[in-house]
Amino acid sequence: MKKMTRSKYRQEFSGDHVFDYKDPISLMRFIGDGGKITPSRISKLSVAQQKRVAMAVKKSRNLALLPIGMPAYDTFHRVETVSPVPFEV
Repeated sequence: MKKMTRSKYRQEFSGDHVFDYKDPISLMRFIGDGGKITPSRISKLSVAQQKRVAMAVKKSRNLALLPIGMPAYDTFHRVETVSPVPFEV
């Protein structure tokens, strides 16, 4: 027999809501200040919705619609790596 319990929170999105990777403004809601995807207990999403959000965020990051990390991490200028193989003049 299934125990009848009340949910701790009310979900903001329906179960069949589609999170579009081409809409970075709506996906920014699920990304924290450090560039990490917020956990489902904070974003109030179900497990299936959290997986769909994570896939949409990752896909939009690969297409450069969303930043990959923190602004300091993204804009930090890295030194070019030098090949260990000696070169000839």
